[in-house]
Amino acid sequence: MRKLALLIAAVAMAVPIVSCERASPSGSAAASAPTTVSAAEPSHGQREVRLTGTVEAIHSSKVIVPQTLGQGGQLTLTRLIPNGTRVAQGDLIAEFDPTQQIDNALAAKGKYEDLSHQVEQKVAQNHADQEKRISDLTQAQGDLAKAQIELQKAPILAEIAKLENDVKAEIARQHVESLTKSNVYHDQSDAAALRILELQRDRQKVALDRAQTNIDRMQVRAPLAGMVAQQNVWRGNSNGHAQEGDQLYRGQALVSIFDPAQMLVRCSVGEPDGAALTPGMRAKVYFDAYPDLALPAHFEFASPMASSALGSPVKTFSAVFRLDKTDSRLTPDLSAAVVLEPPK
Repeated sequence: MRKLALLIAAVAMAVPIVSCERASPSGSAAASAPTTVSAAEPSHGQREVRLTGTVEAIHSSKVIVPQTLGQGGQLTLTRLIPNGTRVAQGDLIAEFDPTQQIDNALAAKGKYEDLSHQVEQKVAQNHADQEKRISDLTQAQGDLAKAQIELQKAPILAEIAKLENDVKAEIARQHVESLTKSNVYHDQSDAAALRILELQRDRQKVALDRAQTNIDRMQVRAPLAGMVAQQNVWRGNSNGHAQEGDQLYRGQALVSIFDPAQMLVRCSVGEPDGAALTPGMRAKVYFDAYPDLALPAHFEFASPMASSALGSPVKTFSAVFRLDKTDSRLTPDLSAAVVLEPPK
């Protein structure tokens, strides 16, 4: 009986051990199943690459306050095209007060015309003086010829008459030589005086052309077709768009003209994300100013070398994405986010 009781107790203790041993494999299998699924998910998922940048126009040009020749100071704005206006190439963008340039042109024109008349008078005077000198030289040569004829009468004349003819012939010869030499110097002097007047006239012609060019520059025209975006300028103690009546310095940016049909986004890409950029890669562009707007784009090119700011270990390079579609609300300098699409 004691042995039977021991056997029953041993069997009773073995049953839970067997049940535990059978349950453990099923529990480990159940625990390992979710681990397998979660490990497979990252292998099939794609890492989203999100870049930030600004919108730029492919074709754009800045229109500045015109540079006038030979003058300084400020120009008064009298007309400016409204912001957001679409223009064609050659359309009038802005006008400035041309009063000073017109005054300069009139003064230069008066001096130019006066010097032109002086040149004409000098040419006529030089021609008359030259004819007179030629006439005097011809007369002196005639006197010399007569004196030489009188010398041929020496055999039949008295000694005193012969000496007189010799003196007359010598005087006539020296007179011809003197007129010949002096005429050359007179011609050179007249030509130099005429050249001085011509140079003064030409200098005034340059001043006149310069003043006329300045007048033409008071009207600023569009260098290309597109949309006008006014630029901020320093106006007194504030910074804003230029207005009619403002005194502006030469070289200040006035407006920007861009073609809204072709836009791009220039991004700063971190060096680790550079491997994700491939030629022709598709992307989606979102704009901070218009959350409901999303436009397709494709990767155009990137800078070949990465750079970093002074003292920063992070290196970046610029990448350009061209928008495949455009929207009438897009303007340059808008902030945008570029999300790269995974390759299919």
